[in-house]
Amino acid sequence: MKNSLSILTVPAFDDNYLWIIHDGQHAVVVDPGDATPILAALTLHRLQLSAILLTHHHADHVGGVPALLQYAAVPVYGPKNDNIAAVTHPLGQDDKLTIEVLGLTLHIIDVPGHTAGHIAYFAPEQHWLFCGDTLFAGGCGRLFEGSPKQMLASLDKLAALPDDTLVHCAHEYTLSNLRFALALEPENSALRQRMLSAQSMRQNGLATVPSVLALEKQTNPFLRSRVASIRKGLLVAGKHPADGDEVSYFAAIREWKNNFA
Repeated sequence: MKNSLSILTVPAFDDNYLWIIHDGQHAVVVDPGDATPILAALTLHRLQLSAILLTHHHADHVGGVPALLQYAAVPVYGPKNDNIAAVTHPLGQDDKLTIEVLGLTLHIIDVPGHTAGHIAYFAPEQHWLFCGDTLFAGGCGRLFEGSPKQMLASLDKLAALPDDTLVHCAHEYTLSNLRFALALEPENSALRQRMLSAQSMRQNGLATVPSVLALEKQTNPFLRSRVASIRKGLLVAGKHPADGDEVSYFAAIREWKNNFA
């Protein structure tokens, strides 16, 4: 009988989170932008590296891969459309990946927007989501390579997952994201309560992620672009889109956030 699976949160750089899925013996690393803290965690917990999972090509997600491959020659899973040289097993929408040593099955979801080929990994048995820089706690990634239409469709895919899904995003951006969300939707009581909770967590040195998808749907403006109170907030702020279709509303929220102090 296999051991139950756990996830280690590995801080890196200024505000990144790297993830290690393990059973007490074998480990899979998600988005290892820096090898040093990963290797330290593997050593501390006496874990054997079995695979690397990548969501997109940005350096703070893939930068540690070469050093990890020197440490252990393991398969590297990643997006088939994001031009990552280290990927040995390219993946795309509706692919299923089974990590045999962990007994872990992951479903692949194409989520273009932040990058053109970004993917997310969803573990249906555990209700774990590893979404890189697509969905954040209280926010979403910048549109470096994709369009608002693509990102809205990507977030719709993630929002359709079970409400109790744990959202393992890659950055500690929560407080700044919630400040923006409150500017847009100041009367949202769930959002106000979330801000108080997140502030307390950070003051106590705790990570605010993983988040829970149900909470994101209540408080994350990028999952709420069709909600009347969000559209009212855009109108009050003078950010209301001229044509008013759903993509334009989403794009208006993203553009405001890009320039929000």
